[in-house]
Amino acid sequence: MEYLFSVWKELKKQLCGKFIFLFLDYDGTLASIAETPEKAAITAKNKETLAALLRAPQCKIAIISGRRLEDIKNRIGLEGIIYVGNHGLEIEGPKIKFKSRIPSDYTNLLQNLKSDLQGEFASVKGVVIEDKGLGLSLHYRQAPVDDIPNVKAIFQEIISAPLKENKIRIKSAKMALEIRPPVSWDKGKVALWFLARQRFVLKDKTSVIPLYIGDDVSDEDAFKALKDKGITIRVGGPPPPPEDSYAKYYVKDTLEVFRLLEEIEKTSV
Repeated sequence: MEYLFSVWKELKKQLCGKFIFLFLDYDGTLASIAETPEKAAITAKNKETLAALLRAPQCKIAIISGRRLEDIKNRIGLEGIIYVGNHGLEIEGPKIKFKSRIPSDYTNLLQNLKSDLQGEFASVKGVVIEDKGLGLSLHYRQAPVDDIPNVKAIFQEIISAPLKENKIRIKSAKMALEIRPPVSWDKGKVALWFLARQRFVLKDKTSVIPLYIGDDVSDEDAFKALKDKGITIRVGGPPPPPEDSYAKYYVKDTLEVFRLLEEIEKTSV
């Protein structure tokens, strides 16, 4: 994995004259990781950078988040962006509105799991249960380190039966565990779908370059899907061994994400 700004001059040449499709994660990418999901906010200055990119004729932005759709829309609040919530299960933007079909019994099951998790962790310090409409996230970032193995064990015990029956899917995230519906759809598949759609509109496969920036485990689906198809960037540097990443490049933090976006805005004018 290469540090992006060490090869930016070469990458800038690749982007020159191309239509750039920006795929951006939110938490840890556009907004710094916070103690709780509610506290993760994008700055006014960084919103202005996104707004400037929206005005560039050769650029389109999709924000692909694990948050629920309404949450991510409210946090950004810019028209013209394609908002993708729940890892691709909900989409809304210019000329598009989509919500994935889920099994009819899933909603009731999800609420039962939410009640069970809230009951088990009500007195456990630092554990937050986030209801995302189509899924649940159990955040343990603020939990004492010694408690985390027990938190994970209790979670696995609660979800084991529906997981074995393929009624739910479980994904790991940064200091979180996620319950999702049993559908084969993720950030990688949604990015490929958007890419194919844009290339069809422009009637030229080579004119569109996807550029994906993310920091989390869920972004690896997109890094893998877009490998050799565009530019993939991991925020935070290479993961520590034995972990690995499908991303080709890295930037150090959210400050460098917006440094890059400002450079892209100059390129796509």
